Amino acid sequence: MASLKEMRNRISSVKATQKITKAMQMVAAAKLRRSQDAAEAARPYAQRLSRVIANLAAGVSGADAPKLLTGTGRDDRHLVIVAAADRGLAGGFTSSIVRAARERIDSLIAQGKDVKIVCVGKKVTAQLKRPYGDKVVENFDLSAYRQFTLSVAQPIADVVTRLYEAGDVDVVTLFYSRFKSVVQQVPTALQLVPAVVDGAEAPAGPAAVYEYEPSEEAILETLLPRNLTVQILSALLDNMAGFYASQMTAMDNATRNAGDMIKRYTLEYNRSRQAQITKELIEIISGAEAV
Repeated sequence: MASLKEMRNRISSVKATQKITKAMQMVAAAKLRRSQDAAEAARPYAQRLSRVIANLAAGVSGADAPKLLTGTGRDDRHLVIVAAADRGLAGGFTSSIVRAARERIDSLIAQGKDVKIVCVGKKVTAQLKRPYGDKVVENFDLSAYRQFTLSVAQPIADVVTRLYEAGDVDVVTLFYSRFKSVVQQVPTALQLVPAVVDGAEAPAGPAAVYEYEPSEEAILETLLPRNLTVQILSALLDNMAGFYASQMTAMDNATRNAGDMIKRYTLEYNRSRQAQITKELIEIISGAEAV
């Protein structure tokens, strides 16, 4: 059994840890509010842009259609972008995204597909480098950024565009965590290329005929790369909100567990101290009786 001094040290150590986890919980809660607002503010723009592209795509067909819209016509080479957190202490936030991505990657490899991986976040790189080291073509460290803007998402989109235009990939899929609430973040797979265009708006009244200047093809040539960057940015913002929500929950659980440990150690300490005092009293009484 540990001595009283060792037990006092344990209690002090757990109390110090509890102060840290409580502080981290409060910081995560404060940052969550801002991150959640940013993620929710970005969604309408991304959704509206997708609908505009869907409406334009309805009038485009044939060889003139942009390749980012129609694809290469093949399904042999896949690029998987896995975006998660750059930091830990957030429970299973990153692991859940990586697990979903690994299931897709393993399935594609089993089908004989050529798979390339882009890692966004240090934690993702650490978890995917070992099993798929030869398939990781690029990794991004976003820990230096305090907030995400289009300039942060643009380099990731540039890698996708470069690989696609070079003919190295046919399908591009982004894995991230979609923020739904403080207690629910859903690992999500979003196909970026070929662009998904199922969001065209049905007219409320008689169908209108639009004439575009320049042509639909020319507009899509500009909007599709922009949409690629916007979708990646929206995913990064969702990830940030989900990370702080997971961290807040994890630190709250850690604080509660530390409190339980302090109670248990304090009870053990009091019992040991009481037993030691009783033993000393017995020795004193026995010595007095012997005299």
